[in-house]
Amino acid sequence: MEIQMQTIAAALVKAQKGFSPALKTSTNPHFRSKYADLAACVEAVIDSLNDSGIALIQMTHECQDGVTVETVFVHESGEMLSAGKLHVPAAKHDPQGYGSALTYARRYSLMAACGIAPEDDDGNAATKVIPSRDGILIPKSNPKPDPKGKLDDDSLKFLMDHYLTFLEDAPSIDALNAFWRDNVESAQRIEQYSKDSYIELLGAFKKRKDEIKGAQ
Repeated sequence: MEIQMQTIAAALVKAQKGFSPALKTSTNPHFRSKYADLAACVEAVIDSLNDSGIALIQMTHECQDGVTVETVFVHESGEMLSAGKLHVPAAKHDPQGYGSALTYARRYSLMAACGIAPEDDDGNAATKVIPSRDGILIPKSNPKPDPKGKLDDDSLKFLMDHYLTFLEDAPSIDALNAFWRDNVESAQRIEQYSKDSYIELLGAFKKRKDEIKGAQ
């Protein structure tokens, strides 16, 4: 049976004209900067979607090691359009870890599905990067380019939360060392983008190591 999408496709085109940027209104305590949280992402698109007769649904799917979210648009005509599934692993297998992974999955899935991007609420987002001689965009606060691609505040927050959540409950020194080895490139990216965050990371690593030694 042929899937009908003409109506919802036209409605999405109309809705996208009214989308706003996801404003960075939440503060990240790790590196004293702002980011666009889930509420800001929803606020940027929900009114325009609903005005165009489209409901937004974010479905979750069973997953062993994290959360899988599927963003789906449902038109009042009955037509539906899925934006695909996004999997985010949980840094810690407890309610807090899964809740954090769910929030990240919903936020990034929604931004990708709607084609929106985070933006400073003071309108100065464009002033945060400068072009180098070879054309690479470099954050003004740190002129060293990231070989794996420039981090933004949202990505850095995800990496920091991932590290700090694991370090908090690492069961052994072997587990600590293995985690550090497996994620060394991410640690280098954090160091390049935010020295303060990297120092905090090293401090958390040493603290947990001392706690494990003290309990032996």
